[in-house]
Amino acid sequence: MDTFNSLILILDATLRVATPLIFAALAGMFSERAGIVNIALEGKILASAFGGAAAAYVTNSPWLGLLAGVAVGIVFGLLHAFATVTHNGDQVVSGMALNILAAGLTAALGNYWFQQGGNTPNLVDQVNGIDARFNPITLPFADRLEDVPILGGVYSELFSGHFLLVYLALAAVPICWWLMFRTRFGLRLRAVGENPSAVDTAGISVVRMRYLALIICGGLAGLAGVYLSVAVTAQFIPNMSAGKGYMALAALIFGKWHPRGALLACLMFGILQAIADRSQGATIGSIAIPVQLIEALPYILTVVLLGGFIGKAVAPKAIGKPYTKERE
Repeated sequence: MDTFNSLILILDATLRVATPLIFAALAGMFSERAGIVNIALEGKILASAFGGAAAAYVTNSPWLGLLAGVAVGIVFGLLHAFATVTHNGDQVVSGMALNILAAGLTAALGNYWFQQGGNTPNLVDQVNGIDARFNPITLPFADRLEDVPILGGVYSELFSGHFLLVYLALAAVPICWWLMFRTRFGLRLRAVGENPSAVDTAGISVVRMRYLALIICGGLAGLAGVYLSVAVTAQFIPNMSAGKGYMALAALIFGKWHPRGALLACLMFGILQAIADRSQGATIGSIAIPVQLIEALPYILTVVLLGGFIGKAVAPKAIGKPYTKERE
């Protein structure tokens, strides 16, 4: 039973860790399927985390924080589109520029507005009457079923007790799959990433489709940022995205630009991180494993898995290539 309980706790932590990766991987799918390399996921997550936490604190409402975080993500998506679509800028360089902008701007604004070294105030402060974070949701009958062997533990611990955005991330996977592969919009978006000249010839605006893709991308990345600051941490901390945008991009490539594959890759990264977190203080015989090695293990395994087990991943043919409309 102890082994079973440990497994449930690991899977529970996996969902929490994987949630921002799922949102960010889906965000990257829309932009890259439209032909835009999205190195900027990291910056979009970070900027949205700051915008969401700042707005939630000022308004004392996690919902307004959610709206603000998504709006910031969309603004960064539009900036990315302006640089890469309107002006045909280098997609990798502009993406890195947005990451640098987000890291510097959030720290500077946080320090200027709140005077806490770049942090926002804690969103849960009973002294000042602040309670602006999302709280975990307890599903019906979870407390009553808690002591039921096996099924009770699965329902009350694994399924229940998560933030709303965890359930939303899981629901977003089939929704994004349907939008990408079962709608006319998705067909056109994928065509833009494969052969923009043919799409343009058919009378469909390549610029419009790529702008829409980056707007959706910004909104989904915004959900990832809000999850980190308004739900999990209840506070913005500089550079709190901690490479999650890059890991999500790796998950997207590992999943071969498909929602199902990206979900599985994000869950794999999540379970590796959950195992690493529970392995703090582990020993081999009488030798203690360095904490730094345990913390680095998920990233090391990510590189190994991507390098050796991904198989052939075929990217959209027009990805990374600016499109210039031919003169009539």
